[in-house]
Amino acid sequence: MSAAKELAEAARAVARLGLVSGTAGNLALRDGARILVTPTGRELAALAPGDIVALDGQGRVIGAGRPTSEWRLHRAVLAARPDLAAVVHTHSPYATAASALRRDIPAIHYTVVAAGGGDIPCVPFATPGSDALAEAAARAFARRDACLLAHHGAVAAAATLAGALSLALMVEELARVWLALLAVTPDPPVLAASEIAAVEAAWAAYRGSA
Repeated sequence: MSAAKELAEAARAVARLGLVSGTAGNLALRDGARILVTPTGRELAALAPGDIVALDGQGRVIGAGRPTSEWRLHRAVLAARPDLAAVVHTHSPYATAASALRRDIPAIHYTVVAAGGGDIPCVPFATPGSDALAEAAARAFARRDACLLAHHGAVAAAATLAGALSLALMVEELARVWLALLAVTPDPPVLAASEIAAVEAAWAAYRGSA
């Protein structure tokens, strides 16, 4: 399967799973020296391989098409993390609602370690599509594989598109649980650092045997 076809299929899956609506959200995939991104102003639910836009390392379009306005964010995340190849940016309902709290999602459930540690950080608000937003996201990805964008949505990345999509779904579920807990108490209990460390060790062993 071509990289463009893979990205188009993943984009349709993101829409089908309810992580975006309309023209919201965007994805990227590293393809050698190029970065493939979804186009601007198009519904992810209807994307075809021919709609995918290729960029060089500086963000210049290779060939034709207009890239997502968030291409800077995708380029910055992939530049910060050479071990990652796929980025999924969503406006999923619970993650977006949680992002408006401008708070990190703490270790309320052990699956938080899937993002690389004991929380899902929330980066400060910056204008969508701006260098400032891209730089803030890149800083978050220096220590995590997912983050919230304040008053905006969420970003998840992995070595594969399937992995990035799975993590985006997990962030959405954690956000849903977080908001439910906050409706009960303003200070929900969280896992201790030692408990997170034990889960991380078990998680690494599980992934190593998968």
